[in-house]
Amino acid sequence: MILLKNQQQLIPVGERRIKKIAENILNYLGISSHELSILFLDNRGITEINKKYLKRNRPTNVISFVLNEGECRNINPRVLGDVVISVEKAQEQAGINGTTLEEEISFLLIHGILHLLGYDHEKKGSEKEKMRKKEREAYQFVTGKELP
Repeated sequence: MILLKNQQQLIPVGERRIKKIAENILNYLGISSHELSILFLDNRGITEINKKYLKRNRPTNVISFVLNEGECRNINPRVLGDVVISVEKAQEQAGINGTTLEEEISFLLIHGILHLLGYDHEKKGSEKEKMRKKEREAYQFVTGKELP
């Protein structure tokens, strides 16, 4: 199940289409029976979350919150977690990367979901490359395009 909440009103987002993209990502990764929550915010909203949980006072493009680890991990192991995306930041990056907003959100969803699965690009060496490779493969599968 995919839950999507759009709490920003600056940029129109095709919510039904994004849910379908998220389903395709979960299918590609072999976790289609898992639950995922997606929250769309503007830069101000994601800055507040970034400040509160990561102690960074700036907007970012995506933040993931794993819900199936720690003390509560066995309550519902099919719940992956939350992916929070700044649509405002995604639109900025789409302009820089020469992609559409939908393609940029697709990449951010892939990136966020991979974090929920334990991939980590902040580690050095093979872990970083492992995540980048999976991002490229998933992006190609979902969009039919090479990652810019």
